[in-house]
Amino acid sequence: MSEGASWSQRPAADRAACLERAAALLEQNRHRLIALAVREAGKSMPNAAGEVREAVDFCRFYAAQARRELQHAAAIGPLACITPWNFPLAIFVGEVSAALAAGNPVLAKPAEQTPLMAALVVALFREAGVPAAALQLLPGSGEVIGHALVADPRVKGVLFTGSTAVAKLINRQLASRADEGVLIAETGGQNAMIVDSSALPEQVVQDAIGSAFDSAAQRCSALRVLCVQDDIAGRVFAMLEGAMRELRVGDPRRLATDVGPVIDREARALVLAHIERMRDAGMRVVQADLGDECNRGTFVAPTMIEIGDIGQLDREVFGPVLHVLRFRRQDLPSLVDAINATGYGLTHGIQSRIDETVDEIVARIRAGNIYVNRNIIGAVVGVQPFGGAGLSGTGPKAGGELYLRRLARWSGQANAAARAPFAGFLPGPLHDRVVRWINTLLMIDPSARRRLIALADRLASNDVSAFPAMLLPGPTGESNRWSLHPRGTVGCVAETDDALPAQIVAAFASGNRVIVPDTAVGRSAAESFALCAVDANVLTAAIDAVLVSGSRPFVRACRERAAAMDGPIIPVIAPDAAGGYEMERLLVEKVVSVNTTASGGNAELLAIAG
Repeated sequence: MSEGASWSQRPAADRAACLERAAALLEQNRHRLIALAVREAGKSMPNAAGEVREAVDFCRFYAAQARRELQHAAAIGPLACITPWNFPLAIFVGEVSAALAAGNPVLAKPAEQTPLMAALVVALFREAGVPAAALQLLPGSGEVIGHALVADPRVKGVLFTGSTAVAKLINRQLASRADEGVLIAETGGQNAMIVDSSALPEQVVQDAIGSAFDSAAQRCSALRVLCVQDDIAGRVFAMLEGAMRELRVGDPRRLATDVGPVIDREARALVLAHIERMRDAGMRVVQADLGDECNRGTFVAPTMIEIGDIGQLDREVFGPVLHVLRFRRQDLPSLVDAINATGYGLTHGIQSRIDETVDEIVARIRAGNIYVNRNIIGAVVGVQPFGGAGLSGTGPKAGGELYLRRLARWSGQANAAARAPFAGFLPGPLHDRVVRWINTLLMIDPSARRRLIALADRLASNDVSAFPAMLLPGPTGESNRWSLHPRGTVGCVAETDDALPAQIVAAFASGNRVIVPDTAVGRSAAESFALCAVDANVLTAAIDAVLVSGSRPFVRACRERAAAMDGPIIPVIAPDAAGGYEMERLLVEKVVSVNTTASGGNAELLAIAG
């Protein structure tokens, strides 16, 4: 038996113990890791130290979850972990530790710019007891190494962090394979912060400066657009300009440095070209000064550009550039719509002392992580699980409850149901309409009709009145709430008409709207339910996920067509071994983090003090 196979067959507790030893070794070697992050990736000292903490947190979080939940789960098989240069330690460890925790051998392909960090991490994991065959390092270019990994049918899935364009290429390559490869992709964001006139300008400026320029803004969570209500915009922008000019840009080895270099000459050229385009278009551009020590290297001055509309930005600018715009209070709904229209959905900030305004934006904004009255960077494992939807990734969130579950398999319907955070729920009136509709489907086999009614009854009897939500642990003065929400619109595609009803029930039970094909069952559903619409070509409609049922060639053809669509990666979900659908894949995660001290005080703490 190979070491890789033996790793998959080890008890979850043994794998967890290896990850805990790896966490201890990362802590013991923190000074080597910090120095390497600074030298190889241009990290500032505080950022490098933060990476060590996050990497340790990933190991311990996934180890604890494996002990708690994966005793009866099976590994998927070898996984490719393709990681970026902007977090060469934390994201590398996060992907690798998750795959290993679930029992999967790992082929780790780090970014071309940061192979030394990856080599040191792999050495520490091996010292912790991870067999060489269970963790292999494959440095090199994405075009060569990454392409070969994704194309190899022995690789059963890909964990990827990087650009949206590359994630879509990977998805298309996986879709063309005969099997269904798992893809978890975390990509970029056109992250905004909305500030109303009730916000404290001093706090806004402090949070915006940190969010926009820390790590030279080479974070996918970095603030790209600051939207300030016009009543206070002049004052806020003036303070922001002054604070930006105080930032110290230079050698990241110096503790006095606030902003280090961007990763390489190509990245610097792209950012500078964007700044010049904005200046040539007549935008107001303000830049901080660069000292003499920045004459050599890949430094970019912190820059503020005033724009009139978020639609003037056609892509994410991965560098220290903050776009600012003014808005009128009555235009708040259209501003939220414009932010959503970018297609990204990663992080979003809100600065307001008015609860109704905060609630309004939280309810409507499409972002995986929402931060209220604080900065929008620095998500903590297990406290602010990180990741978005749309052009910002596939989910599930890294450092959250669903991530490991996507990397494992459960045998038997009971085990599959036990590990699901949300088994589906049909409220009474909807259940009754569904049952009446199923009974009208004369083209469905009687035994299939009975199974569908039994499914509807089971969904109606679930002890769930709302989508799952929980308060996550965090420091005093901060509230972190995780919740699940419907994706939006689910397309249903089946090779035979009798498979459609189960798909429609699953979509309804996860709170989604439905688009069905123009068939007898599809037309019947559209006539019976306002949440259902017919489209002759479901896979070209505006959908957020696809349920597909049929032969392997049929499912593969559907995957290829969905992967070829413009826009976000659309999950294509086929039935599991028990014939059901993974309900959590029809939902998206949202985490709302609130600085309660800035919102008027922590009520719970005050109650205790009283």
